[in-house]
Amino acid sequence: MPRYKIIVNPTSGRGLGAQRYPDIQAELQKNGLEFEMCQTEYPGHAIQLAEQAAGDGFDVVVAAGGDGTLNEVLNGLMHIGTTREERPALSVIPIGRGNDFCYGVDIPGNLEAVCQLLAGGECRRIDVGFVQGGDYPEGRYFGNGVGIGFDAVVGFEALKLSKLGGFASYLVAALKTIMLYHRGTEVRIEINGDSYTQQALMVSIMNGRRLGGGFMMAPQGRVDDGLLNLCVAGQVGRLGILALLPRFMRGTQESHPAIAMDTIQGIKVIGLNGGLPAHADGETISISGEELEIKILPLAMRVVGTDQVGEV
Repeated sequence: MPRYKIIVNPTSGRGLGAQRYPDIQAELQKNGLEFEMCQTEYPGHAIQLAEQAAGDGFDVVVAAGGDGTLNEVLNGLMHIGTTREERPALSVIPIGRGNDFCYGVDIPGNLEAVCQLLAGGECRRIDVGFVQGGDYPEGRYFGNGVGIGFDAVVGFEALKLSKLGGFASYLVAALKTIMLYHRGTEVRIEINGDSYTQQALMVSIMNGRRLGGGFMMAPQGRVDDGLLNLCVAGQVGRLGILALLPRFMRGTQESHPAIAMDTIQGIKVIGLNGGLPAHADGETISISGEELEIKILPLAMRVVGTDQVGEV
């Protein structure tokens, strides 16, 4: 029988993680799973706990929290110096604001449904992204996406809105960011040996499909195609940003003349007149760093709780 390690972030979802701890425990027991649970105590702790769980021989490591908790657990598992077949599988019990990784890999938001999928023991392989630069010259893995510029600042501002949760916090933060970060920055973008320079409000590099709980950055994105989805927003004014927001919510931004989208395997983004604010899965990876390099690692991780078969 597979052994499950459940890593709960008690602060996820504005304290919802701590509140749901007994519910998670009860539902896992109801489904007859062999598991151990623990809670994170500080930022970065889930990385250590995931590494330890892998060393202790757990078959599946579950991040019970938001996208930030998922990112830490993912990094802990990817740090393990084993092959992808020997590495524990990953899953998520979504408790955070956006839960965008779960959206991209079709993990439901309902606790009962997630535990049933865990009990079913089916999994699929997904791609994992890797970004170097900024605060992480050694690199950091990501599951959902990297945002540079406007959407990174939106994420920073959303964290300050303690009284709001979910998509509402990101929407309010986006409206606030229009006043704070509307000029963008000049960047050089390098892809497959080619490069170009432009004034960019935002550069989004997605493995998944959605950011902020409702902004469809890569509506056609797939987590198992060996590709990243690039979305570059050129310079528009405040009113232009306001007009773009509904397009991103509907996933129809590609038809706008200021938007360029593509599929890539890797990219380098260099800030030419200042630092690059950036996040990976909502975690800050750069404030003043001027260069980021991102690539895709095809099918590097097994994820439990999705619609593709394959025994754990």
